[in-house]
Amino acid sequence: MTTKKTDAPMSLDEVKKVKDIKAKKVLSIDDNGNLEMEAVAVKVLEKGARAAIEIAPHCPEHLDQILTPKTDKEGSKKAKFIDRETFMQPEGARTIFGTDQRVVYNSTAYPWGCVGRVETALGYGSGVMIGPRHLLTCCHIIDFKANGTVGALKFSPMYYNGPNATFGSANGIKTYYKYKVQGPTIDSTEGQYDYAVVVLDRNIGTKTGWMGAKAYSDSWDGQALWTHAGYPMDLTGAQRPVYQNTIALDGDNATTDAHEAIYHQADIWPGQSGGPFWGYWGGTPYVVATQSWQNASTNAASGGSNLLDLVNQARTEFP
Repeated sequence: MTTKKTDAPMSLDEVKKVKDIKAKKVLSIDDNGNLEMEAVAVKVLEKGARAAIEIAPHCPEHLDQILTPKTDKEGSKKAKFIDRETFMQPEGARTIFGTDQRVVYNSTAYPWGCVGRVETALGYGSGVMIGPRHLLTCCHIIDFKANGTVGALKFSPMYYNGPNATFGSANGIKTYYKYKVQGPTIDSTEGQYDYAVVVLDRNIGTKTGWMGAKAYSDSWDGQALWTHAGYPMDLTGAQRPVYQNTIALDGDNATTDAHEAIYHQADIWPGQSGGPFWGYWGGTPYVVATQSWQNASTNAASGGSNLLDLVNQARTEFP
């Protein structure tokens, strides 16, 4: 659907009123492969070029559509992987604010199956399908090499104690980024650009579908309209996904909407980096940011119109 740039997404109450949609047909696709990955630094748009306002999502006919997945009670019973009272000490960083609102889920329905686990030599992160074979994740999970290439990356949508039997896994072949972000710490500039689009070696999006994307507008600041999902190390050891609703975002007023850190107090733990923040317009999901960093007082994602430019270029050059 097309909306004005600053039109706000649906509230949780509005989302709850949207009826689930049953799949129209059965999926019958299966392919695999492994290829090397190349990194591409994307420059700003040339003078006179027009930035994308939004990028359309897609739900395959073989998938049900549900906006609120059931809580996975069995998966939530597992022992915590990391004791967060001692992790990251002696700094005492606390990134869970108040009662932990994260919910473990297990659903291949759209859009939940679009989210998955990212694995590189640097560890585990999260990401989301943003095109037929296009993964949106955080830049700091990318293993940048001294020779200008990047290391291997594997993406497993709806990873749950292993790759999903229907979706499987895909490997990256090319990475698009705006600014090279390398941890373990992230400075103020890196926090504005902590996103990357990875072209995968197969059209896994024909199975999972993909979310749309919109440029975040500071006019939405303070409105608890957003959902986040990812793979935390503390609750599930990055083995099962969690989500949280009614998150308020706050774009950095000191930087342009083109690329900015977007602050929040959603419950975040390492492993959730790269996980999407999205809202629903007319019951359709659009990503506005990816999780970037956390500390004792606030957490932050990265977004802006530059994120859309990155997605648009990757999808145009590798449809």
